[in-house]
Amino acid sequence: MPARASRVIALMYHDVVTNGAFGSSGFAGEDAAIYKLDRVQFARHLDGIGVTPELVGGPGTARVPVYLTFDDGGVSFITNVAPMLEDRGWRGHLFITTDRVGTPGFLTAEQVRELASRGHVVGSHSCSHPRRISSCSPDQLRHEWQDSVRLLEDLTGASVTTGSVPGGFYSDAVGLAAADAGIRVLFTSEPTTRVGHVGDCLLLGRYGIWRDMPPAISGAIADGARLPRWKQSFWWTAKKLAKAIPGDPYAKLRTTLLGRGQ
Repeated sequence: MPARASRVIALMYHDVVTNGAFGSSGFAGEDAAIYKLDRVQFARHLDGIGVTPELVGGPGTARVPVYLTFDDGGVSFITNVAPMLEDRGWRGHLFITTDRVGTPGFLTAEQVRELASRGHVVGSHSCSHPRRISSCSPDQLRHEWQDSVRLLEDLTGASVTTGSVPGGFYSDAVGLAAADAGIRVLFTSEPTTRVGHVGDCLLLGRYGIWRDMPPAISGAIADGARLPRWKQSFWWTAKKLAKAIPGDPYAKLRTTLLGRGQ
């Protein structure tokens, strides 16, 4: 990213499947499927993005860089996502849950190596994708970040300096543990364009994309439109407050918000 950039726009995708086969790639279950797009729908999203996405560590030509990120490490990245990006001359940021490498529905070690060789940025999405990583102990956080980074570096033969926070549960402890593991750019799930810092690490927010979201929304966000960004920021704040309430009413609120397409 350009040294001068104080703002970035990052879009957060997950799996892209064919013919609605949501169980074919990535994590199973409806909670995960909410964030999976069908291949036809994904193509429309890409068609709506009117700027050329950049890569962290690339030349960085745009005043406000746009990044495409993909969480979890599902096999659909090599079967659907990468070819569709490459047809446009684009590359993406792939964040891998390393405990799942080589298991059904996820990328194999060989596929991870191939994608890195094709120019996609490979980063950590933790080892195990804890349900609430912000509740992990310091030892657990060290394991999640350091061991995942080490495995990916062994696979790709290159330094791994990017990561994304699983589940959206960021805390300063999570960020500092990632920085201690050598991660220099950490993507969160907070919908913001501001570039933050924790330790030696940059913190970049992301705007979530999920199933049935109109393609025009992702295009508008990438183009810098304010209204869809403000809407996501509003709902993010509401969810953050709900997560802090004893009894964890967040699950019910999450279902309601996703049912509204928010």
